Amino acid sequence: MTTETKTIGIQSLQIGLNILEILAMEKKPLKFTDIQNLTAMTKSNLYKYLSTLSQFGLIYRNPHTNAYTLGHKFVQLGNVALGQSSLIEVVIPYFKMITEKTNLTVLLAVPSTKGPLISYILSADYGINIGAQIGTHLPLSSSTGVVFSAFEKDVLMKEWEEKELSKFNESEFKQFQSEKEKTRGLFFASKTEPLIKHVSSFSVPILNFNHGLLGAITIVGITETVPKSADHPTGKYVLNAAKEISEYFGFTK
Repeated sequence: MTTETKTIGIQSLQIGLNILEILAMEKKPLKFTDIQNLTAMTKSNLYKYLSTLSQFGLIYRNPHTNAYTLGHKFVQLGNVALGQSSLIEVVIPYFKMITEKTNLTVLLAVPSTKGPLISYILSADYGINIGAQIGTHLPLSSSTGVVFSAFEKDVLMKEWEEKELSKFNESEFKQFQSEKEKTRGLFFASKTEPLIKHVSSFSVPILNFNHGLLGAITIVGITETVPKSADHPTGKYVLNAAKEISEYFGFTK
């Protein structure tokens, strides 16, 4: 006779993990009512879970849309498993200084086989739709994409680049190649409204001791507020921050 062994779990923890899984699987921000419909939880219970998960940084509620997404702590924990946690830990204080000085949104993108992956975002005080969120893969046509093409050496990333380039016509290809060469010299790439109307960006690389690309810092904001030149005071400030971070990882020119 065999005895069936039952796994004993903590129900409240299982419920919390289920909420996290729902936010991950839906791949878009969810309102309170959306989560309630998907979990069939009472309003009072769901509020307690969302509040607790928010306190620990595992989920984030956008104060302007009241929609929930996975939070920075969730990404940090995931990055620990990927060996990238140190990069996020180093950039966070710099990101805080950048947003305080510029009042612009700043994000960190790291390499992945599907292109630059947003792994951390620090939003400015005002709310704008930047056309991306944590977990989004950015296209080659973005300022981040240009930086990755200019500095990333990984063969798998090159496969992504070739796939993206196949979407360009001849004129777009020539313009991109020019932007790429310029970015290699300036360590700076800018794009006017690449993903969404009225929202522009510029990006700078974070490099390590052997000039490998660890990631990119991208500044996003209303087109009129985002500088298009590395000589602009904001551009210089962010370039200097990226330089200090890169030096931490052993980079020297």
